[in-house]
Amino acid sequence: MRAAVYHGARDIRIESLPVPVPGPGELLLEVRSSGICGTDALEWDRGPILTPVDIPHPVSGHRGPTILGHEFGGRVVDLGPEADGFGADDLVACVAGISCGACAACMAGTSNFCDRYFTLGIDGHGGLARYVVARAAACLEVGRLGLDDDKAALVQPMSVALHALRQGRLRAGDSAAVLGVGGVGAFLVYAAAQQGAEVLAVDLDPARLAVAEALGASATLKADRDSSPAPTVLGHAGGPVSVVYEVTGAPAALSAALDMVRPRGRVVRVGLGAHPVTIDMRRITLREIRLVGTRAQVFEDDFADAAVLIASRPQGWSDVAPIALPLEELVTHGLLPMAEGRPERIKTLIDPWATAIRPASGARMGSIDRLSQRSRNG
Repeated sequence: MRAAVYHGARDIRIESLPVPVPGPGELLLEVRSSGICGTDALEWDRGPILTPVDIPHPVSGHRGPTILGHEFGGRVVDLGPEADGFGADDLVACVAGISCGACAACMAGTSNFCDRYFTLGIDGHGGLARYVVARAAACLEVGRLGLDDDKAALVQPMSVALHALRQGRLRAGDSAAVLGVGGVGAFLVYAAAQQGAEVLAVDLDPARLAVAEALGASATLKADRDSSPAPTVLGHAGGPVSVVYEVTGAPAALSAALDMVRPRGRVVRVGLGAHPVTIDMRRITLREIRLVGTRAQVFEDDFADAAVLIASRPQGWSDVAPIALPLEELVTHGLLPMAEGRPERIKTLIDPWATAIRPASGARMGSIDRLSQRSRNG
């Protein structure tokens, strides 16, 4: 099979590998669409950071080279022993984060902190290949919801956004600001709007803000790299907001988030950022602000609801994910632009079977024409 294999910084090779064989409790999936995100771009640009190359991962036992890709779905083509509940050609989405189901964290409903947690596409082979093996317990059949191959690949990032949303305890009627409407941020805007919140989307890119408005943002604000968006957000919202989701990871954005949240409000830090940041704890203490972290998702709580959210948008997701690239374009039009801070679309999909750029489900050929023009222009 053809796969995008990560060997180290700036070294991904399209290789031919044997088709993997599913073991007990595992499914063999034919991958028709797989998403990439900032984690993949960071690994390619500066890694290895999370992905094991020289030493085995302590849980998965995997040692690089590694097939990346942790946002994927696929069609079931083979089942290992004891892989119950699935049939041939079922369309499934995979959570990618693998948990044991038996440790104290799993039993407490926090499987994202499992003692044996690892992630396909980071700590073991993932979905940037024509076939991938995944645990059946980490997969959800989504064809019954009307999802297609491309939409199945969006369930995992939507589940990350939904988990972050719930960490902020957002309620209908609350006001929320989403700082950064890239992949997870865009899904957060949609999920928050579906929750019944008044959502203000903030980003540097007017095109992304236009998509955020289509996703349900009540208002949008173009940020300025050289100044805090807090005063403008306060003006737009008529005062401090209930919840701020800080998705960029930029140090200044966290300080701005604390400036724009109301007393006893919540700030959810979604973006990791490259370095630790300094914050004024006095503001948090004196205004009783809840500063909350968020990590991945809890499969049992978030994944099925995320699939329903992906299925619920009548017009589909072609404005968020307009095209699918072949493996050969993964670096040129996928990872490289993201690493350089100039992503060409909100969500980039990869089709391991494609021989040319194709429109994603529901998209028009114009998306390909524009990309081809950019490619010809360098």
